[in-house]
Amino acid sequence: MLEKFTTIRGRAVPLRGEDIDTDRIIPARFMKVLTFEGLGKYLFYDERFDEKGNPKPHPLNDPRYQGASILLVEAGFGSGSSREHAPQAIKRAGFRAIIGESFAEIFFGNATAIGLPCVTLAPEDLGVLFKAVEEKPDLEVEVDLVNKEVRFGGRTAPLFIPEETREALVEGLWDPIGELLQAGELLDEFDRRLPYPRRSE
Repeated sequence: MLEKFTTIRGRAVPLRGEDIDTDRIIPARFMKVLTFEGLGKYLFYDERFDEKGNPKPHPLNDPRYQGASILLVEAGFGSGSSREHAPQAIKRAGFRAIIGESFAEIFFGNATAIGLPCVTLAPEDLGVLFKAVEEKPDLEVEVDLVNKEVRFGGRTAPLFIPEETREALVEGLWDPIGELLQAGELLDEFDRRLPYPRRSE
């Protein structure tokens, strides 16, 4: 059974900058892997570390935000090439949801397909959330997909997400391949009723 996403709670890390593309999210040289396991440690690697591997100033390296499970971004997040490694790296770094102003369409689809909800807020609400988290890093943020709102510090802001996507996440139907695998017996039965010859016949 796939996970059902209703309310996601956690601390957030603010990542400023518009049109952050997938090349920045996960540099191409780290995509030469057979599985997605371990990709989290390469998230924003070139922006977080120098050529010798020493940490650089970056929100993801800031000890105040360690353990955060919600990523705050601005407009156009996930633009550029359509690499599915980008949302995989974000999820495997421990993030369970992304709140932003807007997302690149392919990135949004790839993220949804692995159970990484991406929701948007109106620019003014997002600005208030960014400021609140920057001023109080331990602030708890709630992403409520049932009531379609984000809550933080006594405030409530309406979130936006395509209804079809929201329903798939809430009902645990966000992975089409997983759904097919779970329906194995039904598929076998359907296959047996199809009017074409089989190798065993």
